[in-house]
Amino acid sequence: MSKHDEGHTLAGWVGFGIATVGVAAIGLGVGADNAPGEWGGLAVVAASVLVTWVLHLAGWGKPPGRRPASEWGLRVRDRGAREGHPGCVGCRLAGRGRPAVRSDVVLGRESASGEPVTESAS
Repeated sequence: MSKHDEGHTLAGWVGFGIATVGVAAIGLGVGADNAPGEWGGLAVVAASVLVTWVLHLAGWGKPPGRRPASEWGLRVRDRGAREGHPGCVGCRLAGRGRPAVRSDVVLGRESASGEPVTESAS
C-alpha cells in the first residue's frame, strides 16, 4: 500500500472510465469529421461528471482533504457522505453539507454583507 492518499475511489475510477470513452468518441468524431459523434462524445463526458457526483453522494467517493490510512482502499465506503462534507462543493450542490460558521454576525447590527442580523451565531 502507498504512503500517500492518492484519492483513488470507486467514484473516481468509474467517472474516469466513462470520461475516457467520451473523449475517445470526440476524437473519432473529429477524425471522421462527424459532428454528431463529437456531440455524442461530449454528452458522454457530461454523463461521467453526473455519474461521479452520484457515486460520491452515495459514499463511494472521498471527502475533501486527506483521509486516515485505514480508509484508503478502493472498496471502503465513506460514512460521512450522507450528512455531507464540510467544504465540499458537490455536497453543497446536492443540498447536503454543514453550514459555514459566520464570523461577521453581531446581534442587533447588520452583517458585513448588509443583511439584517436576527440571531447570534454563538
